[in-house]
Amino acid sequence: MRREALPLLLALACALGASATALAQSGQEPPLVVLSPKAKSGGWTGVHHPHTKLSDVLARHAGQKDWTETIVDDESLFAQWISMAPKEKTPRRMNGDTREWWIVQSGSLKFTVEGREPVVATKGVMVQVPYRTLYQIENVGNEPALRFEVNVTRARKLYPMDETPTPLAGFDYVPTKVTGGRGTLDAENRPVVDFNKVVAGEERAGPFVSDDRSFANIIVGNYQRPAPTDKGHFHEEGSEFWLIMLGKIRYKIEGLAEFEAEPGDVVYAPRQTWHLASNGGAPGLRSCRLAMNGFPYQAHMWEPD
Repeated sequence: MRREALPLLLALACALGASATALAQSGQEPPLVVLSPKAKSGGWTGVHHPHTKLSDVLARHAGQKDWTETIVDDESLFAQWISMAPKEKTPRRMNGDTREWWIVQSGSLKFTVEGREPVVATKGVMVQVPYRTLYQIENVGNEPALRFEVNVTRARKLYPMDETPTPLAGFDYVPTKVTGGRGTLDAENRPVVDFNKVVAGEERAGPFVSDDRSFANIIVGNYQRPAPTDKGHFHEEGSEFWLIMLGKIRYKIEGLAEFEAEPGDVVYAPRQTWHLASNGGAPGLRSCRLAMNGFPYQAHMWEPD
């Protein structure tokens, strides 16, 4: 390290001293002041776009009842918009090692999950299923039903012996005995969240899915306007993306002009890319985003205060 960098690091450490003390007293670990490797953002490749508008997705599939469009397919997560025609249903199935979750955008979908009472989910309802837990999704309405579906990348579906598996390129389905038990639910892995009740204050925001390979966090807030110099943060090892649930979310992303996203839109920031999400619209308005990334303890690299 160059000698002239030492005074800067010492000054930064001193500047953070008071806040670190306050955090320690509250039981929270203070942030570290370190030199982090920052590469030029690799930008958006493959299926990824900074801002995928739901209106554009729907326009691309106008007149179709059954369709799928992949929005995220990176090293951590895989997400799709999926439309299901009335009376259609998935096979009974489960993920071998990972959680899976859905946000219903329109229509009426019945989720039948092993060990739970079936639930009919409509707009704004979020459902998750842990690994090695059988489930089935059925459109019980009279119109196509649209859901946003998120899986860990390369998640593999398992099927009961009396079911017909969906073909998977490069794989044959063979009888097996599976050990390890079923996944569990807890305060940060909730089976069902009704976003309409979150908005009404009847259910809490915060983590909806949280384990070592997946994280979905409901963030609700009032209008705010960050300082023009605030670049937000970047992530060393993983991307982050958001499904807008309410109002407008303002984004400042490295290399792009500032923009706002609306309900149903998906915004994607690759790893090693500065990004800042804030509640937009107009003063007095609330907004919400469902933030998703590959693990709950993903480091946020901020510029020092």
